[in-house]
Amino acid sequence: MLGIPVRGMIVIGVLGVAGVMYLANGGKPMGGDTQPKICKITVTADILNVRSGPGDMQPIVSTMPRDAVAPAEARVENGYRMLSDRRWVSQQFVALTSDSTCT
Repeated sequence: MLGIPVRGMIVIGVLGVAGVMYLANGGKPMGGDTQPKICKITVTADILNVRSGPGDMQPIVSTMPRDAVAPAEARVENGYRMLSDRRWVSQQFVALTSDSTCT
């Protein structure tokens, strides 16, 4: 067909599809974002109230001392960050650790 061998057409087709997939993924290789998201917080207040929900009116379920480190989620609601155990802390009294990749 048009003087191009079938094998050559297959190679051109595969390269074309790979190029389209590369561009559709924002110029990054497919599966290139395989590193797990790390999200940890450090307490910056003297004593931090840990609440059952994202708000000042939610019950306090525990406290954390200054410089305590805890695993967290990327989820922030009403100025509160969710910890990995589904409890909440005020975002203004925590900082992400230096190895965190969440925002």
